[in-house]
Amino acid sequence: MTLQYVTGFVPTDDRGGGTLQYMSGFGNSFETEALAGALPIGRNSPQKCNYGLYAEQLSGSPFTAPQATNQRSWLYRIRPSVKHSGRYVKVDRGLIRTAPEARNESELPIGQLRWDPTPIPSEPVTFVTGLQTITTAGDADTQVGMAAHMLVINRSMTSEYFFNADGEFLIVAQENNLRFCTEFGRIEIEPGEICIIPRGVVFKVELVNGPARAYVCENYGGAFTVPDRGPIGANCLANSRDFLAPVAAYEDREEPSTLFVKWGGELYATAIGQSPLDVVAWHGNYYPYKYDLRHFSPVGPILFDHADPSIFTVMTAPSETPGTANVDFVIFPERWMVGENTFRPPWYHRNIMSEFMGLIYGVYDAKPEGFVPGGMSLHNCMQSHGPDMTAFEHASNGEQKPVKLTGTMAFMFETRFPQRLTRHASELPTMQPNYIDCWADLKKHFDPTRKAPK
Repeated sequence: MTLQYVTGFVPTDDRGGGTLQYMSGFGNSFETEALAGALPIGRNSPQKCNYGLYAEQLSGSPFTAPQATNQRSWLYRIRPSVKHSGRYVKVDRGLIRTAPEARNESELPIGQLRWDPTPIPSEPVTFVTGLQTITTAGDADTQVGMAAHMLVINRSMTSEYFFNADGEFLIVAQENNLRFCTEFGRIEIEPGEICIIPRGVVFKVELVNGPARAYVCENYGGAFTVPDRGPIGANCLANSRDFLAPVAAYEDREEPSTLFVKWGGELYATAIGQSPLDVVAWHGNYYPYKYDLRHFSPVGPILFDHADPSIFTVMTAPSETPGTANVDFVIFPERWMVGENTFRPPWYHRNIMSEFMGLIYGVYDAKPEGFVPGGMSLHNCMQSHGPDMTAFEHASNGEQKPVKLTGTMAFMFETRFPQRLTRHASELPTMQPNYIDCWADLKKHFDPTRKAPK
């Protein structure tokens, strides 16, 4: 096997026992080559490419999409991708589900739901076999909605590769590191970082420092982008310079391999005779990338009241309705709480959006008990939720001095669609049957004879 990297002035990341190189910026049009001269100059498809490479375009949007949303990259590879597919056969999809099929899978009544961490099994599981769908929403065929998955993995993919034709993946590392070897190069993430793999991009996943667990959002709709900041202006939240794209790297490997494809909610496989990660050079604006959530610059109220959680939106997948997201990816990172005469945790609320929530590390301020790293919760459309009794009493009666929340990182996959529970999720032994009881001890404080609070 031959593995090559480009050299140049790009950010490096030396975590995980090795040094990977990246190019910084969100939505940029990049160019990178692992062999000098592999990229054609001034044209995309010359009559003959250098090194005997094939030119191939990968389009992530319709050809006629407006320039601001038109996504495509040109790949210069050892073989065209038609040589990386053969006779596809349908294979067991395991615990992977796709909307709208989960609509009638679970008979569990609606309500607030929470789970303990999903254990990593003892039997071998890769990215493909370790993906467990928890909820689905919308309809993948019409390219609206999403799915929320848990990923548990204890074996690297070697001669196995995968791509998803139903949507793009946003992977949130929670326990140990993951390395994504893609057509565009290599990306490694640790807990506190995310990786986005666009629809159709071929990749394999390797372990770095032991069995791993992650949360995965499968976005069926328009591609994730950074949200408009509005009155916030040009800075803070997720800054474009902190997003990192891989430099070109290729595998020139001749050995029997398997390519898995998720298409139309089914899983297919085809036998191929070589690695499909054979892109020697590429240029364009459609590629995988990573982001460190600890680079997110929070903004918030500095006198009183509690702002809407939308100020914590890292990425959004817009819908055809302005101001309404197909999916929002929201985080609750370290931050200062300084509001005066203010109930500081998230307030009690009901929401037209459906919220799938996970905790990467630390303690979540609205649920100091029961919601643990690696766990998850689901508060569906118009299902009321908010701080538990312990959080309410502390926030209502504690001294209102500036407090910094440290060592914490929670997130939400939030969508405008109801999130339908899969049968697997409804039968998980990690489901907390008494989650609703965290609000049972909330007391009645109403007294019509007392106007002022205690």
